[in-house]
Amino acid sequence: MKSIVPLSPDEVKKMTRACRLAAETLNHIEKYLKIGQTTEEINQIVHDYTLRNGAVPAPLGYKGFPKSVCTSVNSVICHGVPDAVTVLKDGDIINVDVTCKLDGFFGDTSRTFLIGNVSETAKDLVQTAHQAMMKGIEAITPAGTTGDIGFEIQKFITRKGYTAVREIGGHGVGRNFHEEPFVPSYGKRGKLDRLVPFHCITVEPMVNQGTEEIIEYDIPGSLIKYYLTADGLLSAQFEHTVLVTDTGYEILTQA
Repeated sequence: MKSIVPLSPDEVKKMTRACRLAAETLNHIEKYLKIGQTTEEINQIVHDYTLRNGAVPAPLGYKGFPKSVCTSVNSVICHGVPDAVTVLKDGDIINVDVTCKLDGFFGDTSRTFLIGNVSETAKDLVQTAHQAMMKGIEAITPAGTTGDIGFEIQKFITRKGYTAVREIGGHGVGRNFHEEPFVPSYGKRGKLDRLVPFHCITVEPMVNQGTEEIIEYDIPGSLIKYYLTADGLLSAQFEHTVLVTDTGYEILTQA
């Protein structure tokens, strides 16, 4: 793993502001998520709100990604591309993944939302994904490793009867959109990369109803891929940006 440079106190303040805006953006978009809404309309709302608040939507143009937000519906695991064709239906679940770049720093967060009358099985999956994220965050210590995080996530998800996506996960974030280390949703305690105090990571387990196997699809004109569950069953995800401190952690994207 490349050397990680911790954030200065002033940089932590800037990072905190970027993360607060990202969380506020998700709060803002929630009231617009309804049956009949297109994912392109969601994209436009996020785009406009971000600009109004003095930031830029980091996904737009990142490695050719064409939109300002990722909207992943039902069996789409992550990096769903908004369009005018995908319309939210009664019973859908949708992950909205927002990253704001403000004053040179990146705040990254996502939530999975319920649309209309959602089945109890889908609700349980979504709740499990949120709880798994929190289990992973609670494992963060200044002397810990990414394996500590992944171990707790995987243990919780498996006991609930679901599977964790292995190929995609969390990452360092701060001065750049994506930094070291990779933060997996599996692992062993004390293994993998060492956490660095006063550096930020995202914890973002992607939880599948069925198989952990995924299918990768190209996004035209982009190096970014989007991913679907191999069996067509649902996938849910939550994500927080977390500051590792000298005593533990602080969730910067808390709503």
